[in-house]
Amino acid sequence: MANALTPLGRRVLVKRSTSEEKTAGGIFLPDTAKEKPQEAEVLALGIGKDDEGKDVSTLFTVKVGNKVLISKYGGTEVKLDGEDVLIINETDILGILA
Repeated sequence: MANALTPLGRRVLVKRSTSEEKTAGGIFLPDTAKEKPQEAEVLALGIGKDDEGKDVSTLFTVKVGNKVLISKYGGTEVKLDGEDVLIINETDILGILA
């Protein structure tokens, strides 16, 4: 799937993790009450050059396959092969999860 879309510049293609369907107390949550998960998996990294003309592929801190923590409302949601993915700037990645 990641080969179907390659982000440009310092952008990263990620897929959000699925959110919990019920609370710790056992209450099932409807889709409207769920918050967007902040955990995601990196699917692809951008290509091209940055504003200074440097190749961006050597500038990324994250790698494909990393589990990351992303900002709640950053990025652009797109549907790719029937799945919801997100294109975000690398600066919207808050950290790499171990």
